[in-house]
Amino acid sequence: MEFAGSRIWIIGASAGIGAALARALAGRGAQLILSARDGDALASLAADCAGARVEPLDLAQPGALAALTARLAEETPLDAVICTAALYEPGRVEDIDPVQVEEIVRVNVLGAFDVARLCPAILRDGGQLVLFGSVAGYLGLPGGQPYSATKAAVNNLAETLVVELAPRVHVRLVCPGFVRTRLTEKNRFAMPAIITPDEAAEAVLRGMGRHGFEIHFPRRFTLAMKLLRILPYGLSLRLTRRLG
Repeated sequence: MEFAGSRIWIIGASAGIGAALARALAGRGAQLILSARDGDALASLAADCAGARVEPLDLAQPGALAALTARLAEETPLDAVICTAALYEPGRVEDIDPVQVEEIVRVNVLGAFDVARLCPAILRDGGQLVLFGSVAGYLGLPGGQPYSATKAAVNNLAETLVVELAPRVHVRLVCPGFVRTRLTEKNRFAMPAIITPDEAAEAVLRGMGRHGFEIHFPRRFTLAMKLLRILPYGLSLRLTRRLG
C-alpha cells in the first residue's frame, strides 16, 4: 500500500499506538481523519499531523459511528480504516466490576462489530480494514479477563471478515505484544519484549504494505505465544498455571 496521498481514518487515535500511527502516516504524506473520545488530545495530535482532520467519536455511544460513517460516505472513499480503540483493566475474575466490564465489552467487542458492519461501505475497492486484536486473545491467561476475552472475540471476528469481505476489502488483523502505553502502565508484572508505540506503528505500517492477514509483533514474543496456543491443553494450561 502506498501511503502518500492515501485517505486513512484512525479510530482510537488520541494516544498510544493510534497516535504513533497518525504521526508516522502524516510523515509519509497520508491524508488523515483522526477519531477518539478525547477531543482535546485529538486537537493536540492534529497539530503534529499536517492537514489532519479531527472527528471526535465514542464507540460506546449507540449510533455515533453510524452517524459519522454516513457523513463520510458522501466523500471520496477511504483507502484504509484502522481501529485501535480499546479499554483495558487487568484483574482476577473475582474482582471484576460488572459496570466496568460492560463498558470494556461495549468498546472492544461491540465497537469492533460496528466498525466491521459500517466501515467497508466507505472504503474504496481494494481498501484495507485494519482491526486491532491482541496476542492476549490467543489463549486465556490468568488475570487477563475481560480484556483477553474481548480480544479473542476481535481475533475471531477478523478471521470471519477476511473471507466475507474478500476480494473487495482487505482485512488485516493486528496482534501486538506488550507496547509501552497508558494501558500497559496498569500492569504489575514483568512484560517481556515490550516495545514503544513508535516501534509498534512502524511494524503495523510494514505489515499494511505487504500481503497477508495477520500483523503481529514483536515476533520474538508473539511466535512463542503462537506456539503455546497450538500445544495440547494438558501442556499449555500447565504452563499458563505458573503465571497465576
